[in-house]
Amino acid sequence: MSAVEKFVQLAIPRFDGHYDFWSMTMENFLRSKELWQLVEDGIPTFGIRPTEAQQKVETEARLKDLKVKNFLFQSIDREILETMMDKSTSQAIWRSMQQKYQGSTRVKCAQLQAL
Repeated sequence: MSAVEKFVQLAIPRFDGHYDFWSMTMENFLRSKELWQLVEDGIPTFGIRPTEAQQKVETEARLKDLKVKNFLFQSIDREILETMMDKSTSQAIWRSMQQKYQGSTRVKCAQLQAL
């Protein structure tokens, strides 16, 4: 593998209104970065008195969550992100996108076919 091939950056999938396609490609992108687990499970919490090891796991997960949020921020237009200002984790942003847009492409196609 050449030095150039080692530094090729994967393009972050852009949300263009087609949620199903975007979510599939974005999930694949995040899996390739070994970050998808945070979207699925969220940041682990360990109660009132976590051990030092548990604190370290949570701190590392919060840092990784910031990376996922950064990727999501880059993939979603500002106007859409402004509707999610109260979402503090990547999991919350993902679920909000899912709730607002999942199936919307199919619904639009069905409505057009009915005309």
